[in-house]
Amino acid sequence: MKKKSFYKGGLAFWYLIVFGFLISYTPALSKTALKPIQYSPQQNQISGTITDGTGPLVGVTITIKGQQKGAISDFDGKFTINALPNDKLIFSFMGFKTLTIPVDGRSILTISMQEDATSLQEVKINAGYYSVKESERTGSIAKITAKDIEKQPVTNPLAAMQGRMSGVNITQATGVPGGGFTIQIRGINSIRAEGNEPLYIVDGVPYSSQSLGFSSASSGILAGTTSPLNGINPSDLESIEVLKDADATAIYGSRGANGVVLITTKKGTAGKTKFNLNAYSSFGTLTRTLDLMHTDQYLSMRREAFSNDGITTYPGYAYDVNGKWDQTRYTNWQKELIGGTATTNNLQASLSGGSSGTQYLISGTMHKETTVFPGDAKYGKGAVHTSLTHSTEDGRFKINLSATYTADKNILPPSDFTYKAAVLAPNAPALYDANGNLNWEKNSWTNPLATLNGRYTATTAALIANTLLSYQILEGLELKTSLSYTDNRVEESRINPSTMYNPAFGIGSERSTLYLNNASSHSWTIEPQLSWLKKIGKSEINILAGATFQDQKSSQLAQTGSGFPSNGLIYNLAAASRLSISSNTFSEYKYQAFFGRINFNYKSKYILNATGRRDGSSRFGPDNRFANFAAVGAAWVFSKESLLDTSTFLSFGKLRASYGTSGNDQIGDYQFLDTYDVTGNNYNGIIGLQPSRLFNPNFAWETNKKLEIAIELGFVNDRVFLSTAYYRNRSSNQLVGIPLAGTTGFSSLQANLNATVQNSGLELELLVEPFRSTNWNWTSNFNLSLPTNKLLEFPNLESSPYANRYLIGQSISIQKVYHYTGINPQNGLYSFEDYDSDGQISSPNDQQWVEDNAPKWFGGFANQLSYKNWSMDFLFQFVKQKARNYLYNTSWAGDMVNQPIAIENHWPVDGSNSHTQLYTTGENGEALDAWSSYSNSSATISDASYIRLKSVSLSYTIPTKGSAINTARVYLQAQNLLTFTNYKGADPENQSSFFIAPLRQISLGVQLGL
Repeated sequence: MKKKSFYKGGLAFWYLIVFGFLISYTPALSKTALKPIQYSPQQNQISGTITDGTGPLVGVTITIKGQQKGAISDFDGKFTINALPNDKLIFSFMGFKTLTIPVDGRSILTISMQEDATSLQEVKINAGYYSVKESERTGSIAKITAKDIEKQPVTNPLAAMQGRMSGVNITQATGVPGGGFTIQIRGINSIRAEGNEPLYIVDGVPYSSQSLGFSSASSGILAGTTSPLNGINPSDLESIEVLKDADATAIYGSRGANGVVLITTKKGTAGKTKFNLNAYSSFGTLTRTLDLMHTDQYLSMRREAFSNDGITTYPGYAYDVNGKWDQTRYTNWQKELIGGTATTNNLQASLSGGSSGTQYLISGTMHKETTVFPGDAKYGKGAVHTSLTHSTEDGRFKINLSATYTADKNILPPSDFTYKAAVLAPNAPALYDANGNLNWEKNSWTNPLATLNGRYTATTAALIANTLLSYQILEGLELKTSLSYTDNRVEESRINPSTMYNPAFGIGSERSTLYLNNASSHSWTIEPQLSWLKKIGKSEINILAGATFQDQKSSQLAQTGSGFPSNGLIYNLAAASRLSISSNTFSEYKYQAFFGRINFNYKSKYILNATGRRDGSSRFGPDNRFANFAAVGAAWVFSKESLLDTSTFLSFGKLRASYGTSGNDQIGDYQFLDTYDVTGNNYNGIIGLQPSRLFNPNFAWETNKKLEIAIELGFVNDRVFLSTAYYRNRSSNQLVGIPLAGTTGFSSLQANLNATVQNSGLELELLVEPFRSTNWNWTSNFNLSLPTNKLLEFPNLESSPYANRYLIGQSISIQKVYHYTGINPQNGLYSFEDYDSDGQISSPNDQQWVEDNAPKWFGGFANQLSYKNWSMDFLFQFVKQKARNYLYNTSWAGDMVNQPIAIENHWPVDGSNSHTQLYTTGENGEALDAWSSYSNSSATISDASYIRLKSVSLSYTIPTKGSAINTARVYLQAQNLLTFTNYKGADPENQSSFFIAPLRQISLGVQLGL
């Protein structure tokens, strides 16, 4: 084959000449002239200051029209941005009218922004997997912000929500630090008490509401177990949203049946580095106490009781009346045992700042608190919160890192003093003898302060970490992934040393007891998501698809040791001569789901929102492991119709509705399996097993069908804004333990009960701005909820074990009790209605009177007033309800315990008008039987309605112009300041005779910004 060379014969030379000729030939002879090269004009740096007319605005977003590039104003309202001379800058800030300002070749701009009265409807609401404008949401979402939270000296985020949200009923179980709260979002859906907890999401991370506490260690002081929500520091929160209806909750599937609480923590903002300091100190006391008998009243009751029983010589054990105790002595035991002053000191510092591309925040909180009890009980909490947000210059890639670590230590007496303070005889001996030792008064009483020799200690730690990655693949198409991890740990101990007992009894450390609990729970969650936003003409379509993968592992080891060689070794379990294991468990919960959302929006006037989720839970058998949940919501913003668009009176009007389903798998792990427990009993050196649960392959999901219709109206530029909603939730396929006959060897079988519980009601929210001017501002918020709970169906209820507990058509909060009819004038004893006419008062036949303890209505009335540098906020919380009163837990009148003064109204002194039967020391059997029935009768259930001045905040912003301090504010705050109630008990909120009521707290604090 012949080969030709490129270089042979000077061929390369001629190629170079021709190529040079072509590239140098003038284009003037060409038919199509070449376009000249276009050079972009030079971008200039534009700087300026943004104010509201009186002061700088921080955090204003500045963007170039048609571009994603932007900047944010700093703490002094200053900004810089690179733009072309003919560009237009857009200035937007929540609560102010958006401005479009042409650059016109200028390099310095001074911008003054005006407040926008209708900006309320432009607020972005967090709906979990997506956010939506307030004016365009189709679901029911309630919200409070950091401004509401920071005005209350609280340690649990639920406390900050009380009275501020319609449909959300929150009660505090105890005033002891570290105690828990109960929350009900639109009523009780499940017959199981533990099946009504909402889903908590913290920065996109599912947060377990299941306590890791051990009731044997904590129930005497905390009214239950430790609250896991104490691991969330309220000072670090930016907002709390509560999702209530199907449209808002269905995207969370099985976890959203009881509502969803979305908690968002604070993040950094662009601008120069800012240092903020907030410190306050509080003093807490009881809000109310019982009005108890004084010594003369008490002794008169006791003497009459002995006389009624025909006892003329007081027995040796009646120390209060036989002369062993000083009969002129009086002690207010409520003041001595629960009348102290609790102190609180809180310090928070934060550092934040960044550029338009990267923002950061780091904050730390130290909190210390004592109790109203005698002794050295104390509670300490430390929290660290960090947030880092970054986006690339073109805004396509974003990353958000957030982490919160909270640790606390709670040291308390092993039991509450509330009940002792109410029942101790007013002439009981002094607490200390002349030498300052515990006084046992010749072994005639049990000194209540001996309890202080015992101790309950709880150390908890909680970590919440989340990474959110997002990338804009194409315009409108975004890929997002959330990676999260949580870790919760609890270490509890309670000691009952022998020093808690009277030394005269000769009880040594062989009777000392230690309760230990070590529990942990950690989970990881991965949630990939893909969203697509497309504008087509005047329409907008938003599509979201995603998946959830979660794995949670929990373990607990609860042990009891007793019989120690010395009290000095009581914390060493190895030194115990007797050891028992109360609980040694490990469980794993796996959950996966696929979810989606389609939102169609036409002209921001007609909105349709559809959500769905397919859930899989390891808590159910193979045939019922997966379930589908979906919802649809629609909204019509009728104020944008041409007929109303120009109205000066109606500024906003929206009609919305939703319907859908959500589920519930709050039943615990492995409930469908046949399981075995270790007996702990040793037989010939072998530890045996015993069956603990029966297999049920048909175990399936609870289902909650939710319906809502609502209307929202704004008048006079939304200065009056009214929202009214009607809802109806029906929860069926109830997950309960169905009782079994004892001959089966099992007390119950976990199964689905074909019962339906309905919650329905009306919710009203009213926002009014009576004044709005440069110096004066006044905003009022009112919310009212009227819930109704009803058991719609329960097949064969009459023949079931629940026949004496529930009634079709009644609330599942009812109590069936004896019907109290007054004092029998013949014998002076309590009398009751004899329903079966058999001449006897007995249970259950005569316990047919129905009392409903569910709240009839509840709500709150909040006001925010400001005048120049002064600001005042206050909130009234109110509830209409019935509850058990002090008569339910008090002993019979005449016993050796103190009584409320109302017991003086008794037979025969007050005749037919008597409230109390004849006194007895306990020797009158008929009187004791009547008292026993009385304590379970309608007489012990009475009005527990109340109006409470829940919070008050008064602050003054100190002028700092010309100083190195950017902001300075001093404030005075109060919590539970006043309570108006006719409740026959200490407190109408926690309604307890055994646990301390929520405290009245007054705080003084200062905020500084540098």
